[in-house]
Amino acid sequence: MKNLGMRFAEVVACVGDAAVGASSTSPELSIKVRGSFQWGGTLSALILLFLNRIGRRSSFQTTLLVLYLFTSFPTALFKILRGQFGCWIAFLAVVANLFWPETFPASRFLLFVVAPDWLADELRGSICSGILCLLIGVLLVITKVRGLGNGLCDCHCFCYCLGIALLFYFTIRYLCLETW
Repeated sequence: MKNLGMRFAEVVACVGDAAVGASSTSPELSIKVRGSFQWGGTLSALILLFLNRIGRRSSFQTTLLVLYLFTSFPTALFKILRGQFGCWIAFLAVVANLFWPETFPASRFLLFVVAPDWLADELRGSICSGILCLLIGVLLVITKVRGLGNGLCDCHCFCYCLGIALLFYFTIRYLCLETW
């Protein structure tokens, strides 16, 4: 518990320094903010993908979340997916899609493997990734509001909205602390 309190104090001090502008240009803060965006955004997007698969199974929301993952996936894991391992997984996904097209939509995973290196590096390395993720979050909110229909929000809806809020939190935090 004491370690958690010390970690919280470090985060508050880091955010406070960045808000004042004291150390916002330091490379250490930039790496921490980028890592927080990548890991936090990825976990939130994966939770939302899971909730989408057990909920309405919206193809549009799944596609938006895969685009979010493409721009915010942690660098170490992204390099593994872009390597030989990712090629084998993509091959198996295509084969599974041939036999069970309804169960295995392979086209979304192929984005990670076949996207050109210059596009993936430029998109993920610039501030455009944060802006794209923010736009994806807005589109997710719009599609969720349209899908509510009767206006009732159950536990699944609440968890989905919480996941979208976490997506916004990590994206806006990255945009604010990285650009200023």
